[in-house]
Amino acid sequence: MDRFVVRCARGPQSPRRAALAPRVCRQVTLESLKAGHRSFSLSQRVVVVEDIKRWKSILELPGQPKENLMEALEELKKKIPSKEVLLSTKIGHAVSKTRKHPDPEVSGLAKAICREWRAFLRERSNRPCIEVRSHPGSEALRRNARKLLCEALQLEIDHPLAENIEREAFHLCSRLISAPYRRAVRALVFSLKHKPETRAGVKDGTLTVPAFVQSHKK
Repeated sequence: MDRFVVRCARGPQSPRRAALAPRVCRQVTLESLKAGHRSFSLSQRVVVVEDIKRWKSILELPGQPKENLMEALEELKKKIPSKEVLLSTKIGHAVSKTRKHPDPEVSGLAKAICREWRAFLRERSNRPCIEVRSHPGSEALRRNARKLLCEALQLEIDHPLAENIEREAFHLCSRLISAPYRRAVRALVFSLKHKPETRAGVKDGTLTVPAFVQSHKK
């Protein structure tokens, strides 16, 4: 009898052949995507639209200190937006207006950017452009955050100062609608609503937006 094998129905605890492991895919980050393009033209053609809008809000906000304007322009100089991005964000208009800034260093850098963008679009506008845009659901949440900031600042809805604050908070939170972003927005709104001296400082520019947001990052 030892030579015979009796096959029985497989029970619920019977071992089964291990299933094939699922294929593991690695998500490509914006940073690795940028680093992967070593050539001068392609590295400049990876454009994150949120970054373009953030730098635009800095250029358009009155009373910005020189260092903020220079930082925004230096970052813009590293990128060459497509014609579609230029039209949709109007970043070209913001840079063009900055050419009239009284500080020669700021105006000179703005002029250099305009010349470089025009030359690129004229000569190589058919090159591929990689654009990264925010999800519509995320944009709706961010619009609500800006509305709350406008109310806390006691300004009209869609005021550029509230937009600048929200974009700075979004940037510091790794451009993610996450728990840290929500906590930061709540802290910013609370501070602006219940601390008149802080609200006044942000509105008159004595407290810069980056410093204000950084102090409330959770």
